[in-house]
This record gives sequence, structure tokens and C-alpha cells, in this order.
Amino acid sequence: MRNPRAAGDARHARTGKDGAFYNKDGVMLATVESFTSNVSYNNAKYSVLGDAQEHETANTFAVNLTMSQIVVEDDTFIKELFEAMETQIMPVWDFQGSLLGRNDSEERVVYRECVPSGQVDLQNISVGDVIKRNWNFFVNRPPKLQNLLSID
Repeated sequence: MRNPRAAGDARHARTGKDGAFYNKDGVMLATVESFTSNVSYNNAKYSVLGDAQEHETANTFAVNLTMSQIVVEDDTFIKELFEAMETQIMPVWDFQGSLLGRNDSEERVVYRECVPSGQVDLQNISVGDVIKRNWNFFVNRPPKLQNLLSID
């Protein structure tokens, strides 16, 4: 094998059961089925005289956080969202995403100043399915990487 690190160490591969999603106080949000965070980069394009190729330079980025919550009971988030719609003062939340490694190492990322963005499910009900509430957040502060996974 030319690249012995290509496959990594499969014993250390992680699945969803190794992840968790927490509020700012470190309390696990146990009814969250999944969460995803991603970053989008918006570069500024430019071209210069004498060069037919278009170029880009770094400009802005945006971080989004999405979670799917299994509706077991109405919780603080939905109560705060309904209150915000009445008062027109939008809530701001902090979250932590965690992935536990096999050797007790942990990848932990902190997301600060998250506000509802785009569509948020108030009620999402269909016959024969577990009732879920989908949330979309915009993250107003750069995510903070606190720990990395390791296999050592």
C-alpha cells in the first residue's frame, strides 16, 4: 500500500451515537436527533489587465447550524421562540457540539450568538412518523474549536 494512512484506523471511526449537542451551560439537549454546522465562504471576484483569468480573494463567511429535534415535550427553545414572536425581541442562544472519540478524546465546538434563521418548524406532524421540529440558526460569532479528536 502506497499510503498506509489512507484508511486511517477504522477502530476509531465514529457514528452518531458518539455525538451530542449541548446548551451553553453544558446540559445535553437529549431530544436532538441530529445537528449539522457548516460554513459558507463568499469571495470577491476580480480581474486584472493583461490576465484573462478571473481571480477571487477572501471576503466574508457565514456559519449556519441546523438541528432536528424529536418532540417529546415542549421545551425552553420553543417557548422562547413563541415569546419572541409576541414581543418581537428575538432570542439568542449559545450551543456546543461534541463528538467523543474511542480513546476518550473529544472534538468540541462552541457556537455563540445563534439566532433563528430561515424556516423553523412550529409544528410538523404526519401520520406514522415520529414528530420532529427542524431548527435553523445563523451563528453570529466565529465558532470556537475547543478540542480535537486524536487516535494516540
